[in-house]
Amino acid sequence: MIQPTLFSKNSEIKIFKLNVFLITVTGILMCGCAAANNTEPIAQQVINTEYQTLVLETVTDNLEHPWSVAFLPDGRYLITERPGRLLIIDGNTRTPVQGLPDIHAVGQGGLLDVVLHPDFEENNYIYLTYSKPDGNGNTALALCRAKLENTRLIDLEDIFIQNHYSGTGRHYGSRLAWMNDGSLLMSIGDRGAEPLRAQDRDDHAGTVLRLNDDGTVPDDNPFASSETGSQYVYSYGHRNIQGLVVDLESGMVWATDHGPRGGDLLVKILAGHNYGWPIVTQGLDYRTQEPYPFTQSRRKEGITPHTYDFGPTLAPSGLTLITTAQFRRWQGNLLAGGLRSERIRRLVLQTHDEFVEVIHDEELLLGLIGRIRDVREGTDGSVYILTDLPDGAFYRVKPR
Repeated sequence: MIQPTLFSKNSEIKIFKLNVFLITVTGILMCGCAAANNTEPIAQQVINTEYQTLVLETVTDNLEHPWSVAFLPDGRYLITERPGRLLIIDGNTRTPVQGLPDIHAVGQGGLLDVVLHPDFEENNYIYLTYSKPDGNGNTALALCRAKLENTRLIDLEDIFIQNHYSGTGRHYGSRLAWMNDGSLLMSIGDRGAEPLRAQDRDDHAGTVLRLNDDGTVPDDNPFASSETGSQYVYSYGHRNIQGLVVDLESGMVWATDHGPRGGDLLVKILAGHNYGWPIVTQGLDYRTQEPYPFTQSRRKEGITPHTYDFGPTLAPSGLTLITTAQFRRWQGNLLAGGLRSERIRRLVLQTHDEFVEVIHDEELLLGLIGRIRDVREGTDGSVYILTDLPDGAFYRVKPR
């Protein structure tokens, strides 16, 4: 089989497909159902990749469009389901968390990302993004925080609400990532109907925002002195970022952004920079297959270029950086999840002074588990994956 080839700025990069060479079911059946807990996965698959032999374990299944996972200090998991549920997964038990805000699950909206405060063990704060209704059929992306007390949220408050509501249920973005100074990044998509909003810094659509942990504006934000919405803006000109991760050692911020047809991108997020959407894009219009109507060029002076074009559609969602010693040969690599493409791309980075490029790209799990919504490095050093399906599942990946 001929492998597809992609090109970075300086390097030819081949995508290698993995081989699944063994499937063993190790589940324990109880009352006709497969049991799942943190130590006894309901199924395992042994997978051969270029540099690592992996074990893929199903931790739990029968999740309805799961969107994000966070890891509690005691080994339990918090998982959001887009229709508007937050679950605590504890071995064979899943418990709905009570006290959620009013969520309007429409289209791509609903209950979306979840992260713990860096000092969660002291303050019990969790942060959630969701599509907030205005009572007239419109929604805005909102960020709330609350304390997790047993199986209930208390002291819940919206600490940020996008400054324009929209009628479309698309392009919420909605990834969260903590920076090493304790500030919080949040992506918001262009909301789908009016792409040029992403070029207006006073409109939160099509941006990455930076907030203090209480939702206030950091004094050193690039447009902090503004009296309009742009004081929250860290970067703009994005279409729909659904992968976001911070390298806490270097402070470098990476994001994966949906293009239109083609043009899915890996970008290094820099404070105050404009990434061009929709006047600069690598993709085509869905309907006409022609250049996108607002596009002026593929590159433009004053527009920060992307680091990597995924080429064939990835439909990116979920992004993690491998730091654990368990994956010794993957350390420093990015794992980028794909929805429509049903795969993960492992990206090897190389830094040349201020310039970073992708020098290798391996394709993992192609078509094996379905649409990949979230990819996370867990606190135990394993990699965790959520699949975006009506009967989605939660997987753990470990070296063999």
